[in-house]
Amino acid sequence: MTTSTDRRSATDTCPITLTATGGIDRAANQRMDEAWLAAAWSHPTTRVFVVSDGQALIEDDGAGRTELVMMPSFDAPFTEAHRYFLGIDEDGVRYFALQKDVLPGRMDDIARPAGLREAGVLLSPRDAELMAHAVGLENWQRTHRFCSRCGERTVIAAAGHLRRCPACGAEHYPRTDPAVIMLVTDDKDRALLGRQIHWPEGRFSTLAGFVEPGESLEAAVVREVGEEAGVAVGEVEYVASQPWPFPASLMLGFMARATSPEIRVDGDEIEEARWFSREDIREAIRTGEVLPPAGISIAARLVELWYGGPLPRPERKH
Repeated sequence: MTTSTDRRSATDTCPITLTATGGIDRAANQRMDEAWLAAAWSHPTTRVFVVSDGQALIEDDGAGRTELVMMPSFDAPFTEAHRYFLGIDEDGVRYFALQKDVLPGRMDDIARPAGLREAGVLLSPRDAELMAHAVGLENWQRTHRFCSRCGERTVIAAAGHLRRCPACGAEHYPRTDPAVIMLVTDDKDRALLGRQIHWPEGRFSTLAGFVEPGESLEAAVVREVGEEAGVAVGEVEYVASQPWPFPASLMLGFMARATSPEIRVDGDEIEEARWFSREDIREAIRTGEVLPPAGISIAARLVELWYGGPLPRPERKH
């Protein structure tokens, strides 16, 4: 049986995507200092990349690494309002993102547009952190252009981290919605995985849901598992978090212990839920009966922490 110490050790040695620190100091105290921001933008070492509709340009460097396509500020496309300061790295390099309607063209065929779901597993922790920050700001900026108090159009301030209403003076900050995501196990150490109605046939993953107002994270785990799968949960243990700007969530990962193995799916969001032993999941993935969570989601890491290592790959069909 996997213990909490084992899980902490596993997340230390194999960090969850988008969770590992990229060494960026966000320097939030500088966001209101227009003179400092202007000097930072004009500095020759400053690097800039463009984000558009959740995508940025990435390229392979020829040595097996994938990087964000960045440029000096004097080569960057012009935009005054949608210029977002992201922070400073350990070498003193300042980073900005520009929000544009389209990504800039390239003279070569090396760079390609990519969203965070693809790029997140390829980029270095520094670049992944910068892109997640930029995509989160872009998503919020595109959907919060008007004051929720009086309806007037707001203006961007604080280097992209604030929108201010010139009519009523209200200040609006980027929104982050907390969501719990949990791997539930029973007294036989089987894992509970569910399949949402709109997912492809065979796709199973951990359960998840948004935290409601006035609710603790632990209470949200218990409620969501009960609502979606009808399974009663007792012990709840926090594992790790992951920024999830799709469009504005923070995923909070937990392990939870069921007090009863009985399953009653809601039929609205979860169509099917099953208990899997390690042998069950290994065989089901091998034969292609089950498609496990993959990509950058913390769901895959939670399942792997329970499983004890990387999940097996399906057999190739000849």
